Amino acid sequence: MRRYILARFVQAVAVLVQVAVLVFLLMHLAPGDPIELMSDQLSTREDIATIRASLALDRPILVQLWLWLSRALRGDLGRSLRSGLPVAQELAGRFPYTVVLTLSSMALAVVLGVTAGVAASLRRGSWFDTALMVISVLGVSIPPFWLGLLLILLFAVILGWLPSVGGDTPWHLILPALSLGTSAMALIARMTRSTMLEVAGEDFVRTARAKGLVERRVVYHHALRNALIPTVTIVGLQFGTLLAGAVITEAVFAWPGLGRLVVQSILNRDFPVVQGCLLAASASFIMVNLWVDVLYAYLDPRIRYG
Repeated sequence: MRRYILARFVQAVAVLVQVAVLVFLLMHLAPGDPIELMSDQLSTREDIATIRASLALDRPILVQLWLWLSRALRGDLGRSLRSGLPVAQELAGRFPYTVVLTLSSMALAVVLGVTAGVAASLRRGSWFDTALMVISVLGVSIPPFWLGLLLILLFAVILGWLPSVGGDTPWHLILPALSLGTSAMALIARMTRSTMLEVAGEDFVRTARAKGLVERRVVYHHALRNALIPTVTIVGLQFGTLLAGAVITEAVFAWPGLGRLVVQSILNRDFPVVQGCLLAASASFIMVNLWVDVLYAYLDPRIRYG
């Protein structure tokens, strides 16, 4: 197991370095010059040249890449071209909000999705099973931003139960987490139902029932553990989707997270902040998938010994 985790960790670090290089190259190959866009704040061409030299933008791109990577390894992601603040400080104020929103959405999706999927598999062909299939199709089809507007209209405007915008209290988290996690919840419910029905016909499940085990133990200890293996993969993939969807969801609910910072930085051509945001999001996605690989190996011993 240790060798498996070590191998996955080395792969994760390698992927993160490749992502960092790709993000850097994409930012520097994009059209436009952020220093030129700041020229209205600078008096002369000499000032522009001084700023460019201080940011090492006058050096070859490979040298700039090496300098940025070496500093990033020390936690120095540069300074914002607009505010002048360290990028790490900008991220520290926004990134925790995005992490809370994403993890809350995923927790909601996993708990409700797995519960609904198991319940539907145990009642195959019933009205509950049919309703779940219909609702899951709608959940996958509705865009998060449109669902967010509907939730605001219903629970904030009409009923007045929950706040519509902001991020000051836990109550502000409910609507954006539900809006962002609905699609993942629908996918997890459908996958859990499908795998539970498939596992229910396996020999080890029939053997457990033949031994006289109670149905609850057969379902949750034998069938569900094996049915969760494909679901764990879905969770890892959906985490990246939730991170991407958080950009729009945060804008709809005025959630003070990383998504709003990314949008503002792109509009301002603030390359260091954009690079830092993308690197932080990529590192989170890679770390979650590393944990998913470990959980996958725990659920299926054939993987860690394969």
